Amino acid sequence: MIMRMTTRIAVAGCTGYAGGEILRLLSVRDNIEIGALTAKSSAGSRLGEHQPHLSSLAEKVVADTTVENLAGHDVVFLALPHGASAEVAAQLDADVLVVDAGADFRLSSADDWQQFYGTPHAGTWPYGLPELPGQRAVLAGTKRIAVPGCFPTTVTLALAPAIVAGHTDAHDTVVVAPTGPSGAGKALKPHLLGAELMGSASAYGVGGGHRHTPEMLQNFRLLGADNPTLSFTPVLVPMSRGILATVTAPLCGSASAGDVRAAYADFYADEPFVHLLPQGQWPMTQSVLGSNHVQVQVTVDEAAGRIVAVAALDNLTKGTAGGAVQSMNIALGLPETRGLTAWGVAP
Repeated sequence: MIMRMTTRIAVAGCTGYAGGEILRLLSVRDNIEIGALTAKSSAGSRLGEHQPHLSSLAEKVVADTTVENLAGHDVVFLALPHGASAEVAAQLDADVLVVDAGADFRLSSADDWQQFYGTPHAGTWPYGLPELPGQRAVLAGTKRIAVPGCFPTTVTLALAPAIVAGHTDAHDTVVVAPTGPSGAGKALKPHLLGAELMGSASAYGVGGGHRHTPEMLQNFRLLGADNPTLSFTPVLVPMSRGILATVTAPLCGSASAGDVRAAYADFYADEPFVHLLPQGQWPMTQSVLGSNHVQVQVTVDEAAGRIVAVAALDNLTKGTAGGAVQSMNIALGLPETRGLTAWGVAP
């Protein structure tokens, strides 16, 4: 007889978009037991009131987010507001795998954290982007994982092969990235109301103020860029999910478009969730909807002397929950792709 171990999982922040997406990915898996589901203001309600699409979990009662309620699990996902995870994580046992979908442990620089978040830096955990060189070895067996931000995941995967191959130094990198409102969470904000959002596009976090900026620069340095700089402009557009990032950076040396494309093909040849599209085909957010898939395309603008890379992903799946589950699988010694798909939903 084959003995099958069950992994018991808790999700703090289960009523939000990230928590709901984590549960969507986990609830259909064998050998996973969904334990405590917690939140603050929603404690005492049924999960189905907040996540009606999760029918198998609809009758579970949401508990308060306390250490007592999160204890006794093998894995705890923290899908909490930025700055809220550190206090909870500090009280969880060291042998519990804690996966933080917030920003609390992403940055290595305390100065960057203080500048962009304005609170004391809680520390740095292993970074949950397996596609970074050597990162799977870092994640294997770890008990703490910091899930990347959705924009850093998109932008890093768009430019990583060019940096590693030496085709760009990432100095004077420019990013424009349309995204949907789900990345801002469920909190009510006037500019996210349907009447304000439909039929409109608007830039925000302009001029270096977006909190994901230092994380992207941190990743560029990890990939080998000595002195990267970044101008990042996110754009809010009327779609529920998705990010389409256009990333341009100066071309170093005399590499042709073919040389750059070959570097991307080699870098992503064995990646299960990153796909370099055929020449002439460009990424679309619709194609990655609901999947852990990242579409990438690259070319060279010879007149401008710049690499142009475009990447698309679902900000709630690969950009948050899918990346979290992918990293959890690695940490637990499970097949990396378990419970995840590279197939989007169309039309």
